[in-house]
Amino acid sequence: MSRSRSRSYHHGDLRAELLQRAETTLRESGADRLSLRQLARDTGVSHAAPTRHFRDKQALLDALAVAGFERLAADFENLTAADTPTATVRSMARIYLRFAIEESALLALMFARRHSPVAGDAMSEAVDRAFAVPVTLIAEAQARGEIIPGDPRRIALTAVAALQGLATFLGSGLVVPEATDEWLDDLVTHLTLGLQPR
Repeated sequence: MSRSRSRSYHHGDLRAELLQRAETTLRESGADRLSLRQLARDTGVSHAAPTRHFRDKQALLDALAVAGFERLAADFENLTAADTPTATVRSMARIYLRFAIEESALLALMFARRHSPVAGDAMSEAVDRAFAVPVTLIAEAQARGEIIPGDPRRIALTAVAALQGLATFLGSGLVVPEATDEWLDDLVTHLTLGLQPR
């Protein structure tokens, strides 16, 4: 074990290093290729060292999903309401679609329902934080009479579902990358028309 690896572990950075390496493996090879033993080798620590932070592979996957939701939350937290509901929805849509395209393997893990019950509170809090800004912006637009009444969280998740579909189309090649902006504009137009008060 190198001195730098040993020093980072003793300073408590091993968990972050393991998560970073696991995310790289997830992106390059998928969740099936993740193993605590391989992560230990990749980070230059003993085979037992990762289990101090992750009880098993499922705990590692849960931690990756939580970290993904936290990153998505941080992206959304830079968002502010625009002049119109359409512009606001377009800004939210761009943030989500960029994340979905750049982090497709992580996003698939985030929405997998294989999370263990042990991750319950941390996972729930991360999910709530991830969608707090979109839900708040929708609720504020509803209060101004710009968006139809209804559960703002459900409206936000409906929009996310539509965006996830577009991200899947892009990932599969059904929609070519050059057409992304055009498809996104169409999707936002249809979403906002459906959300306008009648």
